[in-house]
Amino acid sequence: MSTPYPFTALVGQDDLRLALLLNAVSPAVGGVLVRGEKGTAKSTAVRALSALMPEVQVVAGCRFSCAPGAPDPACPDGPHETGPGTSRAARMVELPVGASEDRLVGALDIERALAEGVKAFEPGLLADAHRGILYVDEVNLLHDHLVDLLLDAAAMGASYVEREGVSVRHAARFLLVGTMNPEEGELRPQLLDRFGLTVEVAASREPDQRVEVVKRRLAYDDDPEGFAGKWEQEESAVRARIVAARDLLPSVRLGDAALRQIAATCAAFEVDGMRADIVMARTATALAAWAGRTDVLAEDVRQAALLALPHRRRRNPFDAPGLDEDKLDDTLEEFGGQDGQDAEPDPDGDGDGDGGGDGPGGGGGQPPPDAPEGGGPDTGGDQAADIPAQGEPAESGEQKAPAGGGEQAAARAAEPFRTKMLSVPGLGEGAAGRRSRARTEHGRTTGARRPRGALTKLHLAATVQAAAPHQRARGRSGPGLVVRRDDLRQATREGREGNLVLFVVDASGSMAARQRMSAVKGAVLSLLLDAYQRRDKVGLVTFRGSSADVALPPTSSVDAAAVRLESLPTGGRTPLSAGLLKAHDVLRVERLRDPARRPLVVVVTDGRATGGPEPVALAGRAARLLAAEGTASVVVDCESGPVRLGLAGQLAGELGGTAVTLDELRADSIAGLVKDVQGGLQSNSRRVA
Repeated sequence: MSTPYPFTALVGQDDLRLALLLNAVSPAVGGVLVRGEKGTAKSTAVRALSALMPEVQVVAGCRFSCAPGAPDPACPDGPHETGPGTSRAARMVELPVGASEDRLVGALDIERALAEGVKAFEPGLLADAHRGILYVDEVNLLHDHLVDLLLDAAAMGASYVEREGVSVRHAARFLLVGTMNPEEGELRPQLLDRFGLTVEVAASREPDQRVEVVKRRLAYDDDPEGFAGKWEQEESAVRARIVAARDLLPSVRLGDAALRQIAATCAAFEVDGMRADIVMARTATALAAWAGRTDVLAEDVRQAALLALPHRRRRNPFDAPGLDEDKLDDTLEEFGGQDGQDAEPDPDGDGDGDGGGDGPGGGGGQPPPDAPEGGGPDTGGDQAADIPAQGEPAESGEQKAPAGGGEQAAARAAEPFRTKMLSVPGLGEGAAGRRSRARTEHGRTTGARRPRGALTKLHLAATVQAAAPHQRARGRSGPGLVVRRDDLRQATREGREGNLVLFVVDASGSMAARQRMSAVKGAVLSLLLDAYQRRDKVGLVTFRGSSADVALPPTSSVDAAAVRLESLPTGGRTPLSAGLLKAHDVLRVERLRDPARRPLVVVVTDGRATGGPEPVALAGRAARLLAAEGTASVVVDCESGPVRLGLAGQLAGELGGTAVTLDELRADSIAGLVKDVQGGLQSNSRRVA
């Protein structure tokens, strides 16, 4: 086993280290989600924490890590006699992004359950992580149903596996840590809320601190064991401090004044539900225990708010997480100073509240004391989620175009709205989502087939039907059914998949009218919100002047597309063919990367084509190229005014798709919208004929 990087050797990242340590002291805090750009020691910090976790006592031979003093009465390996057990290090279990449901929660041997009535259960990763750490790297890329199972188990402290009337339950209490890069997509707000704490990390912009990071990493790579040995004293000190804080935790008093501050803070920031209040209370209590105190102070409440509230204020993927610290201080001051609680700043000015140099205030509380100064991550305007855009966004929708140029300043998007459902025809087999029909592991049962590999979803009626004719030949003598492997049938299910929604947006001069472009951007923003809710990947192609550009390659980060859209300038000719050909190239590459994910092309244009020889004919040929490959498409007709040429409808006919106006795109519009692109294909074929 490789030597992990020492936790105390980490440079900076004070908030990240504090959040991890608080969860080590009190797993009831609910875990931590670490958000940040690549290369910021997210995974290194989590793996380093595992070496600091105190050893656990377990029942010898129990696959579910039962405590010998209080074994789980429902343990599948039980019942266990109380008595001395064996000691082992706390485990850190990693959940890979591509894990199956059976790998996460465990698997039942359905064949033995039916034929022998035996609950043959193979534990999953949740069982392995019990009383340890469960680490999910790139948690935002994990399938939604797995995230739901994971967070449900973390909240209940138990995992349930139920298949065809056979049920197994086992304890699953663990420290949950997830890491993610927001560039690759966001978690839903409902899932964000289930993580107790969230920390934003970014690489330091201080040269001295970056030099120290490089020095330590090179020293570790050259001699991992020797480097770890130099930090063993600091590691032992933190390990002992975690044990002491755990012992002190039950004695910490959370007074009424602190509770009032917590409730007032959550109310002031309009946080949904009550989970934030509970998490803040547990975090503040853990902060006091970590500082060696038995009373929760105002600074504990403040630090708890900074860790527990920012991610709970997101209402949609375009909201940046964060907290107004001035408002936080005002709220704490208004509701502080009661019940003997001191809401005044620390007189020593070091924010630790107990006179120590490594208390929890202000993201502190981190050993070693000899770490470089200025250790916190840079929280300036260079966060990972802010993908550089093509030019700065306009300050106002009324900015004027630069003198002497054909390009106009970017218009602000109109208010988004709920859109009609757009889907890809046919039955796909892509990643689980909420847009188009697909064969999935979850959904309504539509039939049965012989299993390919391990059986995961039994179709009971089909299995019984297959086994019934052979009972006499198999010598059946009792009431039980004699079932063989060949009799088992896998249930086929139909649900919804996520698609690749590729936006092809006309940014030419014909779209440049300020009010019109604002409405167009509002429509695209609405479709982006819809794509986020339906778990799609999105891409953005724009065309103007003489060429087309890939403003955003296909990604799960819908908010990145919104950033690019916001700063999109307009002006110049309309190279419609170039935009369609660029979309064709993007889809060709994406089919090689993710062949199961079906595309939906959304062309946002008024249908005009200018520039170059025969622009209309070239656009028609490019459209037919996409249609020949069976690419589903929708044309959002942006033409306005009393005189309309109907060019967008003609383009939709060439694409084999359907055309809708901006008004028809609204879900509450009186005008009907064909939900399935196949319907548009049929209607357009009749119109062309």
